[in-house]
Amino acid sequence: MSNEIIIPDEIISSKIYLIRGQKVMLDKDLAELYTVETKQLKRQVRRNIERFPEDFMFELSQQEFEILRSQFGTSNWGGTRYMPMAFTEQGVAMLSTVLNSPTAIKVSIQIIRVFSKVREMLTDSLSVKLEIEEIKKKLTNHSKNIELVFNYLDELIDKKDNTEPRKKIGYK
Repeated sequence: MSNEIIIPDEIISSKIYLIRGQKVMLDKDLAELYTVETKQLKRQVRRNIERFPEDFMFELSQQEFEILRSQFGTSNWGGTRYMPMAFTEQGVAMLSTVLNSPTAIKVSIQIIRVFSKVREMLTDSLSVKLEIEEIKKKLTNHSKNIELVFNYLDELIDKKDNTEPRKKIGYK
């Protein structure tokens, strides 16, 4: 059996946040998963900053940081000097190249697989929502058609009541 690092998917997915409309992971969480210090991770990123364009990594604004911290309830961030870095799926992939350790590579692969699963779940739920909307439209159209049929039936009944009784024909 290979010496694979197994981190439960639930732990990784619990560390994925939606910030600026993107699914991201924070430097602190990634450092913990990679078993390196956050400052070492940040140092490597800053040394290789050209590998991390805005769509791979961005620093949180003070306001975003405060909102995120308030969601956790307690301040387990310690004395943070710099705003946390947020890494997108592509940024996580790039991290494995700058950290360049076997652990970083294996953990990055696992994280990217979790990102893919999250994307699949979102896509699946989106397609289900679209199907439900389509069904709602059909039901609305059907109910309008049924209402129309009943209106015609009511008109026919009214016409029948307003006409004189017909004379019977045939043999008596």
